[in-house]
Amino acid sequence: MRYLTIALSKGRLTELSVELFEAIGLDCTELKGSSRKLILTDEKNKIKFFLAKPSDVPTYVEYGAADIGIVGKDTLLEEGRHLYEVLNLGFAACRMVVAGPVELQGKLDQFNNKRVATKYPKIAREYFEHKRRESIEVIKLNGSVELAPLVGLSEVIVDLVESGRTLKENGLVVLEHIADISARLVVNRVSMKMESERINKIVDGIRKELEKR
Repeated sequence: MRYLTIALSKGRLTELSVELFEAIGLDCTELKGSSRKLILTDEKNKIKFFLAKPSDVPTYVEYGAADIGIVGKDTLLEEGRHLYEVLNLGFAACRMVVAGPVELQGKLDQFNNKRVATKYPKIAREYFEHKRRESIEVIKLNGSVELAPLVGLSEVIVDLVESGRTLKENGLVVLEHIADISARLVVNRVSMKMESERINKIVDGIRKELEKR
Protein backbone atom coordinates (compact mmCIF):
# COMPACT_ATOMS: atom_id res chain seq x y z
CA MET A 1 0.00 0.00 0.00
CA ARG A 2 1.43 3.36 -0.99
CA TYR A 3 1.52 6.34 1.34
CA LEU A 4 -1.13 9.02 1.05
CA THR A 5 0.50 12.45 1.25
CA ILE A 6 -1.16 15.38 3.00
CA ALA A 7 0.04 18.99 2.60
CA LEU A 8 -0.74 21.31 5.49
CA SER A 9 -0.53 25.10 5.50
CA LYS A 10 2.12 26.48 7.83
CA GLY A 11 0.90 28.93 10.43
CA ARG A 12 -2.47 29.28 12.11
CA LEU A 13 -4.09 26.43 10.14
CA THR A 14 -1.53 23.84 11.26
CA GLU A 15 -2.71 23.33 14.83
CA LEU A 16 -6.39 23.19 13.85
CA SER A 17 -5.64 20.73 11.04
CA VAL A 18 -3.64 18.46 13.37
CA GLU A 19 -6.47 18.50 15.92
CA LEU A 20 -8.91 17.41 13.20
CA PHE A 21 -6.71 14.58 11.91
CA GLU A 22 -6.10 13.29 15.44
CA ALA A 23 -9.85 13.27 16.06
CA ILE A 24 -10.33 10.82 13.17
CA GLY A 25 -7.55 8.52 14.36
CA LEU A 26 -4.46 9.65 12.44
CA ASP A 27 -1.14 9.68 14.31
CA CYS A 28 0.20 13.25 14.26
CA THR A 29 2.92 12.71 16.89
CA GLU A 30 5.74 13.68 14.53
CA LEU A 31 3.82 16.76 13.37
CA LYS A 32 3.51 17.98 16.95
CA GLY A 33 7.18 17.46 17.74
CA SER A 34 10.05 19.86 17.14
CA SER A 35 11.66 17.79 14.40
CA ARG A 36 13.33 19.59 11.49
CA LYS A 37 12.33 16.80 9.13
CA LEU A 38 10.42 18.07 6.13
CA ILE A 39 8.27 14.95 5.71
CA LEU A 40 6.57 13.48 8.79
CA THR A 41 5.03 10.04 8.85
CA ASP A 42 2.10 8.16 10.34
CA GLU A 43 3.36 4.60 9.70
CA LYS A 44 0.25 2.88 11.05
CA ASN A 45 -2.08 4.55 8.53
CA LYS A 46 0.55 4.87 5.77
CA ILE A 47 0.29 8.65 5.61
CA LYS A 48 2.96 11.28 5.05
CA PHE A 49 2.51 14.90 6.10
CA PHE A 50 4.44 17.97 5.12
CA LEU A 51 4.08 21.65 5.95
CA ALA A 52 4.17 24.21 3.15
CA LYS A 53 3.64 27.91 2.64
CA PRO A 54 -0.16 28.33 2.25
CA SER A 55 0.14 29.69 -1.31
CA ASP A 56 2.11 26.56 -2.31
CA VAL A 57 -0.38 23.98 -0.98
CA PRO A 58 -2.76 24.14 -4.02
CA THR A 59 0.26 23.71 -6.33
CA TYR A 60 1.45 20.57 -4.52
CA VAL A 61 -2.08 19.15 -4.67
CA GLU A 62 -2.74 20.05 -8.32
CA TYR A 63 0.49 18.40 -9.48
CA GLY A 64 -0.04 15.29 -7.33
CA ALA A 65 2.92 15.82 -5.00
CA ALA A 66 0.22 15.80 -2.30
CA ASP A 67 -3.02 13.80 -2.51
CA ILE A 68 -4.83 15.99 0.03
CA GLY A 69 -4.31 19.53 1.30
CA ILE A 70 -5.75 21.95 3.83
CA VAL A 71 -5.68 25.59 2.79
CA GLY A 72 -7.69 28.81 3.09
CA LYS A 73 -10.38 29.65 0.52
CA ASP A 74 -8.57 32.97 -0.10
CA THR A 75 -5.52 31.05 -1.37
CA LEU A 76 -7.69 28.82 -3.57
CA LEU A 77 -9.38 31.84 -5.15
CA GLU A 78 -6.05 33.57 -5.74
CA GLU A 79 -4.19 30.53 -7.08
CA GLY A 80 -7.01 29.16 -9.25
CA ARG A 81 -5.61 25.61 -9.37
CA HIS A 82 -7.36 22.55 -10.86
CA LEU A 83 -8.28 20.37 -7.89
CA TYR A 84 -11.33 19.18 -5.98
CA GLU A 85 -12.52 21.34 -3.09
CA VAL A 86 -14.34 18.71 -1.06
CA LEU A 87 -15.04 20.16 2.39
CA ASN A 88 -15.51 23.52 4.05
CA LEU A 89 -13.78 22.93 7.39
CA GLY A 90 -15.30 26.06 8.91
CA PHE A 91 -12.29 27.18 10.96
CA ALA A 92 -10.08 30.24 10.36
CA ALA A 93 -13.24 32.02 9.19
CA CYS A 94 -13.05 35.60 7.94
CA ARG A 95 -14.22 37.73 4.98
CA MET A 96 -12.60 39.00 1.81
CA VAL A 97 -13.71 42.61 1.40
CA VAL A 98 -13.20 45.91 -0.35
CA ALA A 99 -12.31 48.48 2.31
CA GLY A 100 -11.42 52.16 2.31
CA PRO A 101 -11.94 55.52 4.03
CA VAL A 102 -15.37 56.05 5.62
CA GLU A 103 -16.12 58.94 3.22
CA LEU A 104 -16.20 56.45 0.33
CA GLN A 105 -19.20 54.56 1.76
CA GLY A 106 -21.85 54.38 -0.95
CA LYS A 107 -19.63 56.29 -3.37
CA LEU A 108 -17.51 53.55 -4.96
CA ASP A 109 -19.24 54.12 -8.30
CA GLN A 110 -18.40 57.80 -8.41
CA PHE A 111 -14.81 57.59 -9.60
CA ASN A 112 -13.18 55.65 -12.42
CA ASN A 113 -9.80 53.92 -12.76
CA LYS A 114 -9.52 53.11 -9.08
CA ARG A 115 -6.20 52.08 -7.59
CA VAL A 116 -6.62 48.99 -5.45
CA ALA A 117 -3.87 47.83 -3.08
CA THR A 118 -3.93 44.16 -2.14
CA LYS A 119 -2.05 40.94 -1.44
CA TYR A 120 -4.61 39.26 -3.72
CA PRO A 121 -4.27 40.78 -7.23
CA LYS A 122 -6.25 38.01 -8.99
CA ILE A 123 -9.19 38.22 -6.59
CA ALA A 124 -9.22 42.03 -6.75
CA ARG A 125 -9.08 42.12 -10.55
CA GLU A 126 -11.78 39.48 -10.98
CA TYR A 127 -14.12 41.19 -8.54
CA PHE A 128 -13.83 44.68 -10.02
CA GLU A 129 -13.55 43.75 -13.68
CA HIS A 130 -16.03 40.84 -13.80
CA LYS A 131 -18.51 41.61 -11.02
CA ARG A 132 -18.46 45.41 -11.05
CA ARG A 133 -17.46 45.82 -14.72
CA GLU A 134 -14.82 48.39 -13.85
CA SER A 135 -11.20 48.73 -14.86
CA ILE A 136 -8.76 49.16 -11.99
CA GLU A 137 -5.07 49.55 -11.37
CA VAL A 138 -3.92 46.78 -9.01
CA ILE A 139 -1.03 47.58 -6.67
CA LYS A 140 0.44 44.39 -5.18
CA LEU A 141 1.67 44.70 -1.60
CA ASN A 142 3.06 42.09 0.77
CA GLY A 143 2.77 43.92 4.08
CA SER A 144 -0.02 45.88 5.81
CA VAL A 145 -2.30 46.91 2.97
CA GLU A 146 -4.32 49.15 5.34
CA LEU A 147 -1.50 51.67 5.02
CA ALA A 148 -2.07 52.21 1.28
CA PRO A 149 -5.17 54.48 1.41
CA LEU A 150 -3.76 56.35 4.41
CA VAL A 151 -0.68 57.50 2.47
CA GLY A 152 -2.42 58.00 -0.88
CA LEU A 153 -1.03 54.92 -2.63
CA SER A 154 -4.55 53.64 -3.41
CA GLU A 155 -8.16 54.68 -2.98
CA VAL A 156 -9.27 51.30 -1.63
CA ILE A 157 -7.89 47.90 -0.60
CA VAL A 158 -8.96 44.29 -1.03
CA ASP A 159 -8.05 42.25 2.03
CA LEU A 160 -9.14 39.72 4.64
CA VAL A 161 -11.06 40.99 7.64
CA GLU A 162 -11.76 39.08 10.85
CA SER A 163 -13.00 41.42 13.57
CA GLY A 164 -12.55 44.66 11.61
CA ARG A 165 -10.57 46.16 14.49
CA THR A 166 -7.49 47.05 12.40
CA LEU A 167 -9.69 48.82 9.84
CA LYS A 168 -11.53 50.74 12.54
CA GLU A 169 -8.35 51.85 14.30
CA ASN A 170 -7.10 53.29 11.00
CA GLY A 171 -10.30 55.07 10.01
CA LEU A 172 -11.23 52.50 7.35
CA VAL A 173 -14.51 50.64 6.82
CA VAL A 174 -15.78 47.67 4.81
CA LEU A 175 -17.25 49.02 1.58
CA GLU A 176 -18.23 45.75 -0.13
CA HIS A 177 -18.20 42.05 0.68
CA ILE A 178 -16.44 39.79 -1.83
CA ALA A 179 -16.46 36.28 -0.28
CA ASP A 180 -16.66 34.30 2.94
CA ILE A 181 -13.32 32.65 3.68
CA SER A 182 -12.42 29.60 5.78
CA ALA A 183 -10.15 26.54 5.66
CA ARG A 184 -10.96 23.99 2.95
CA LEU A 185 -9.99 20.35 2.36
CA VAL A 186 -8.79 19.85 -1.22
CA VAL A 187 -7.93 16.68 -3.14
CA ASN A 188 -5.89 15.95 -6.26
CA ARG A 189 -8.16 14.94 -9.16
CA VAL A 190 -6.23 11.78 -10.11
CA SER A 191 -5.79 10.71 -6.46
CA MET A 192 -9.56 10.96 -5.97
CA LYS A 193 -10.00 8.29 -8.67
CA MET A 194 -7.01 6.07 -7.83
CA GLU A 195 -7.31 6.19 -4.02
CA SER A 196 -11.02 6.95 -3.70
CA GLU A 197 -11.67 4.46 -0.89
CA ARG A 198 -8.90 5.69 1.41
CA ILE A 199 -9.47 9.36 0.64
CA ASN A 200 -13.24 9.12 1.09
CA LYS A 201 -12.69 7.39 4.45
CA ILE A 202 -10.68 10.44 5.60
CA VAL A 203 -13.18 12.90 4.10
CA ASP A 204 -16.17 11.11 5.68
CA GLY A 205 -14.38 10.92 9.03
CA ILE A 206 -13.71 14.65 9.00
CA ARG A 207 -17.27 15.42 7.87
CA LYS A 208 -18.70 13.42 10.80
CA GLU A 209 -16.28 15.07 13.21
CA LEU A 210 -17.33 18.52 12.02
CA GLU A 211 -21.01 17.64 12.38
CA LYS A 212 -20.39 16.70 16.04
CA ARG A 213 -18.88 20.10 16.82
